[in-house]
Amino acid sequence: MNFISDILFWISTGLLVPVIVLLILLFLRSLLLVGSFFGQYLNIRRSGRALRTRLEGLTPDTVGSLEGMLPKGNRSLAVRYLNDILAHRDSPAHIRRILADFEIAADKDLSASRTLTKLGPMLGLMGTLIPMGPALVGLSTGDISSMAYNMQVAFATTVVGLFSSAVGFLTQQVKNRWYMQDMTNLEFVAELLGGKSRQEGK
Repeated sequence: MNFISDILFWISTGLLVPVIVLLILLFLRSLLLVGSFFGQYLNIRRSGRALRTRLEGLTPDTVGSLEGMLPKGNRSLAVRYLNDILAHRDSPAHIRRILADFEIAADKDLSASRTLTKLGPMLGLMGTLIPMGPALVGLSTGDISSMAYNMQVAFATTVVGLFSSAVGFLTQQVKNRWYMQDMTNLEFVAELLGGKSRQEGK
């Protein structure tokens, strides 16, 4: 029984370094995510209100003029897919595929936030529990410095894991709302183009 316990202890201790490395990578990824999120926020704040105003005044007869009103050089997914929809205005099948592609692209952009949200607490908990064994051994043998070092590692990994998870959770919640609004706008334009096609077919 002691041999099996020793094997488990060696395995868990050996996992500490990979867990710490992964937590550092998650932390760096969360910083990059904050930067890209801030860029998206500025882009949406700069062009989102103008785009929403233009969409509100559209009718099936004026939807074709939207192409010239879209902001130039805008890198947002919504504007890019709006241009694609307007370029295939006469093909309902292409429009349906473009809407599906937008959902896939939005889901891909959200995957980084979801990964941070799920992996952050898991790796943080592993990084907390693994050093607790050596810390307890140090406490039982009176090695206070070893116990203090292992407790420091445990607390640090917890904080880094929770920080990464918090960044992922917050960005995911906000981006979900952005993409829901974008999907609503794309479907609105697609419906107007469909209504225009039906009118021309009569």
